Amino acid sequence: MTNEEKYNQVFITCFKVDAAELSSLAYGSVPAWNSVGQMVLVEELEKAFDIEVEMEDILDIRSYAQGKVVLKKYGVKI
Repeated sequence: MTNEEKYNQVFITCFKVDAAELSSLAYGSVPAWNSVGQMVLVEELEKAFDIEVEMEDILDIRSYAQGKVVLKKYGVKI
């Protein structure tokens, strides 16, 4: 499984969305992406990529696209 496939799967699983919705996905755009959903998302990303995301970066993951930018800081290329 590629990093992009893993990344997509985390979002699909956490927020129960279709792959077609990913590009426009952002905090609050689906009911599941609230403050609790944010923490679940980060936990799943940490597991999937074997990283530990710092608090300031947790807050920066506000969209599907921005999550890719944040993970790049941790050496994860998507």
